[in-house]
Amino acid sequence: MYSYKINKQPKSTTEINIIISKFYLEKEKKSAFKRLQLELVVDGYRKGKVPEAIAKKHLKDDQILSETIKKILPEIYSEIVKKESLKPIINPKIDLIKPKNGEDWEIKILIAEKPEIILGQYKEVIKKLKADKKKADIWIPGKDKEKKSESENNSQLINEILNLVLKEIKVEISDLIIDEELEYRLSKLIDDIRTAGLTMDTYLKSKNLTMDQLKQRFKKEIEDTYKLEFILMEIADKENIKVENHELDKVFSNIKDEKQRVQAQSNSYFYASILRKQKAIDFLLNL
Repeated sequence: MYSYKINKQPKSTTEINIIISKFYLEKEKKSAFKRLQLELVVDGYRKGKVPEAIAKKHLKDDQILSETIKKILPEIYSEIVKKESLKPIINPKIDLIKPKNGEDWEIKILIAEKPEIILGQYKEVIKKLKADKKKADIWIPGKDKEKKSESENNSQLINEILNLVLKEIKVEISDLIIDEELEYRLSKLIDDIRTAGLTMDTYLKSKNLTMDQLKQRFKKEIEDTYKLEFILMEIADKENIKVENHELDKVFSNIKDEKQRVQAQSNSYFYASILRKQKAIDFLLNL
């Protein structure tokens, strides 16, 4: 039916090279043709009643190929992922290297998995940061004391801790994740620029950037965002940080609009993940 090889790559990326037998493909293409034939509508014939000879004239090879891929590829992919205990976190990148009639198919699939996270001695590093800040805040004669609100001080400390965490904790994000998010951001930016009646060149000149510089800036932001997401999740797992139902209920009760509240409750996992990340940040603040 098919054979495959697994090739582990850097940054928690896995390559799967698959060869699908031409004999299995021919069998599946016949099944795909039958499915398409049942859905075909041709003048003079009812749906599902088009004769095979007529259907062959109306169904193109590309249609049959597409239907075949749609059926067998998800099945093969799921089998391999389950057998190899892979844990993809985004949709795979699929390349059909050799999809020719009468030959075996060669397919390359790249998947991004949850990165390995080495927390190290992050607690000690954060404690040292807080101790150093406390010393720096001690007022001595002749030193100007900059007055900041408790909220401002707290926000500054959170930012410093998160930046320190990004620097100290080792985690590498798959290029597949970064590239997918970069494509989305650029596409959205182009749409926003067009809506504003501008061009990309005009926008780049206004920001004093080249396209390469913009991409690099986006890539850095994306990488840091995902690193922080995975780090906070790992800390929450290690410290057994959980979100209780009553905490979610409190969030939902603050949503006054009933329709919005029901919608939020149906998406409770999203709100739970946000609360869990916030609790992980609170844990870091209290070290």
